[in-house]
Amino acid sequence: QVQLVESGGALVQPGGSLRLSCAASGFTFSDYAVGWFRQAPGKEREFVAFITRSAGVIRYANSVAGRFIISRDNAKNTGFLQMNSLKPEDTAVYYCNAGYYSASYSPKYWGQGTQVTVSS
Repeated sequence: QVQLVESGGALVQPGGSLRLSCAASGFTFSDYAVGWFRQAPGKEREFVAFITRSAGVIRYANSVAGRFIISRDNAKNTGFLQMNSLKPEDTAVYYCNAGYYSASYSPKYWGQGTQVTVSS
């Protein structure tokens, strides 16, 4: 069955870095765009970033542009989110997804999420 499993979430101090991973199985990973969303307590889920199948198109939310880097390794069926210069407002559950890109990105499959907490 289709699975997306996130890992790498942790408690980190402001200014620190984390690298999230998203391991995919049960579908042809290289046929899909990969994205990350996040949901903070009491807030709606929001878009963070996505990357197309061959990394030809990459987009970031304004709030993370210049600090986060999305990437993928199709040979390992894995997506990544490198998060640098973390801020307390980055605290959220981060969700990996796989979906389609045309004029915009539409997630189809979702992972269960991984907690990122930025606090001193």
